[in-house]
Order: sequence, then structure tokens, then C-alpha cells
Amino acid sequence: MRKRLTIGYPFSALLVGLSLTQILATGQVYLSNTALYDSLLSIKNTGYITIPNGSVMDGLRDIGTAFFGGLFFTLSIGAGISFSALALTWIWHRIFYCNKYIFYTYLLLWLVCLLAVNITGFKLFLTLTVLFIPPAVFAVVSKSMVYCNRQVRRSIDMIHILPVLVLALLLGWQIDDRMFTDFRDIYLLSNPIGARINSFYYKYTLYPAEVFKSLGQKMLKTGAIKSDANNTGMVLESILLNYDYIPLEKDINADLNIVATEESLNLENRGKAVMQISTQSFFAEPDKVIREFEKQSDTNSLLRKLTFISLLFGLPLAVYVLVHGLASIVTGFFINSSKAAIIASLFCFVLCIIMLFVFQFSRGRYVSVPDLPEALGSQHWQARVRALKIIDEKGLEISRFKSYPALLKSTHIAERYWLVKTLGNSTSQATYNDLLHFLNDPHPNVATMALYAIGKRGDRDMIDDIMKIITTTDNWYIQWYAYKALRSIGWRQTKSN
Repeated sequence: MRKRLTIGYPFSALLVGLSLTQILATGQVYLSNTALYDSLLSIKNTGYITIPNGSVMDGLRDIGTAFFGGLFFTLSIGAGISFSALALTWIWHRIFYCNKYIFYTYLLLWLVCLLAVNITGFKLFLTLTVLFIPPAVFAVVSKSMVYCNRQVRRSIDMIHILPVLVLALLLGWQIDDRMFTDFRDIYLLSNPIGARINSFYYKYTLYPAEVFKSLGQKMLKTGAIKSDANNTGMVLESILLNYDYIPLEKDINADLNIVATEESLNLENRGKAVMQISTQSFFAEPDKVIREFEKQSDTNSLLRKLTFISLLFGLPLAVYVLVHGLASIVTGFFINSSKAAIIASLFCFVLCIIMLFVFQFSRGRYVSVPDLPEALGSQHWQARVRALKIIDEKGLEISRFKSYPALLKSTHIAERYWLVKTLGNSTSQATYNDLLHFLNDPHPNVATMALYAIGKRGDRDMIDDIMKIITTTDNWYIQWYAYKALRSIGWRQTKSN
């Protein structure tokens, strides 16, 4: 009975790691949400528009919102750290046979990681994650492997290891700048279940994103100006608004505090001194100064990098192990544990190979410009999407293609998404009217891309319509794109708004 239970130890270990991460991530996102709520409330009370709007703001203080937002970190950082701890623990048992010197090396590595994550300042979430997840996973794996360590042959071990290594290499081969969007188009937007998962992701991903965004990546920031010269203060306020730093009337620790002296400006982030520059230099090149300020204020670059790497490798490998564990446990009720584990490995490997093959095949080959008309008229939506991507990339006029009217009636979300993106490059009034129609598309990804295209075309007559979208929709993602469209058109915040 004990053997049967221990064959699923990778599943159990990852489940423990992910569960602990979810608890920590929920707390982290909740703290970030409440801080964001306070900032947005200050902006709103000062008389400026807030993104997200009031209907979404109220949800920032809900623990449920924080929980769903925390799933992003659980399935990225949590998956990456949990899988890494699982792999290192397995190596310690199977290859090094619990060598104490290797254990001391692991311990040293763990301590170094704890120091490294705080090298640019204390990071509560990363610190607690690195502090608790590896030891918890190590404990679960070690407890199970005490019973099976000496009974498993190396040949059996290789059956489990080789598929993971091969899949990791094949996954790395797929990496390029369009990997995530292609995955979304092929596996999420192509079916009802995937579309719901996609909508869930975009509904809640902006909450955890606020945790690690740099100031330059944030939509709205708070500003404060301390100056004895009224003229200087007014000019500084106007410059800050150009970069969406909303000047607040109260004396607060804002994202950007500017303390003006006679000849220089002191720039602070949340009360912490960042840089000092002459007033003349700031007014001469405000863009350069503010970008440098944002760069020096950024303490979350490591978290963003770890999240990205974890999404690329940690999440897929963790999902593989979880599916493998479930398959092993289920199969283990009918056959012995060794055979169950082998069958689970073969099943998972074949399933992943099929998924990678479908992914690569659906991405297809490059479509040359002369072949675009034929591709756009294809019976396969994947071919039409590939053609639309090339049209967008080269900035071609989509309405010149004979298939354009048929494309407008597409039932495929990914196809409408890329069609709308190409409309941003068009100069035809007829296509602009078609573009406006997609503002009401039932899928948020298409609606947001319509806003992007409108902003790209720069029609200031749409300001009132876009403003209405910002104030009425309850989708933060759509509000975010609507605000970006306004800024692309040339609009900027004023108290009168």
C-alpha cells in the first residue's frame, strides 16, 4: 500500500508547493490591490480619471479578486520554484544517494537565493516563497523516497527523466517573440473552453501585474511637487501629466516626488531619494530624466525575469509532472506501481509530442507577399491568420485583398483579432467604419485590439466615445486599452475630465 501511495510523490510535492505559493501570492496581490486602491482614490478625489474605473476599484479590496490574481504567481513563480526544488531533491536521492556534502551545497545555494532576491531591496513575497517552498517540497519528496529509493532501477529512472529532458529541449526550440500569442491563438481562442480560460486570464492578470511593474509600465502614477516658485510648479505639473504622473494636492509619498530648490530638483520615489538634477537640465530633456528616474526606481526586474522564465519552462514542466502523477495514481490501482509509472510517462510524453506537433504545424510556414491572396482565401482559419500576421507586420492595406469582406464575417476569435490589428495600418474611411464595428465585439481581445487600432489611426473625434467606454465597461483590460488609445490620439488628463 505504501508503494502505491509513493508513486505519486511528484504530484504531492508540487501540490504542496503550489498551495503554499497560492497562500503567499493571495496575500501579496491583496496588499498590492489595497495600495493601488488608495492611490486611485487619491487621484479620483483630486478630479482626474482613474484606470481602472470605480466599478473595478471596489473589487480591489475583495479577497476573492486577490485569490484569482494570485493564481498568476502560483502558476509561474510557484510552478518554477516547486519544480526546481523537486528536481534537485530527486537528484540528491537518486544520483548522489543523500550525500551530506551535496546537502550542504544545496543549503548554501538556498541561502544565496534568499540574499539574491533581496539585493535591490526587501521583497516580501519572493523572500517568503524562496524561504518556505523549497524546504516543503524537499520534505515531501524525501519522505516518499525513503521507501522507494533503493528499489527503483536506474533504467526505470531514465524512462521518467528522458521524456522531460526531450520535451524541455523541444519547448526551447519553439521559443520566439510570438510564442505566447501563437499558443493563445491555437489552443485558447480556437475553442469555447480555451476562450473562457483566456478571458479569465485577461480579467485577472492586471492585478498581479501591478505587483512587479516598473513605474514606466504602470498606467497611472501619483506625483507631488514641492516648490516655492509658482511658475516652476505649474510647468512641472504639466510635464508630469504628459507622463501620466497625476499631481496630487496633498503632501504624500508619491511615486514621483519633486522637491525644487533654487537651482536643482530632487526626485524621490515614495520618500526615497533617487536622483538630483539641475532645473535647467530637467526642462531641457524631461523625457530622458523621467525615463532614467523610472529605471533607477525599478526594484522588480528580478521578479519579472523569474516570472517570465517560470512561464516558459516551470509551468509546462510542472503541468507535465502533475498529469504524470495523476496518471500514475489512477493506473496504480490496477497494476503494480513500477508499470503504472512507466505507462504514465509514455502517456504524458506522447500527449506532449502531439501537442507540440499540432502547435508547430498550426504555426506553419512563412507566407510570402505574392502568396497572401491565396492564404487569405484558404478554407483553414490558421492559414488566414498567418497571412494576416504578415499583412500587419509589413503594414499592407488589408482592404485591397479580395477576401477582405469575407474576413469581416469571421467566427474565429483569433482571425478577427489579427484582422482588426491590420485595420490600424489602413488609411481607408471604409475600413475605419468597419473598425468601429469591432468595438462591440463580444470577445475582449478583439475589442481591445479595435481600441489599439483606433489609437494608431489617431482620430480625435473618437475621444468622447472612448471616454464612454472607460466609464461604462467593467473590464479593466478594455479600460486599459481605451486609455492607451486616448493617449495615442494626443489626449491627456486634466481635472475637468
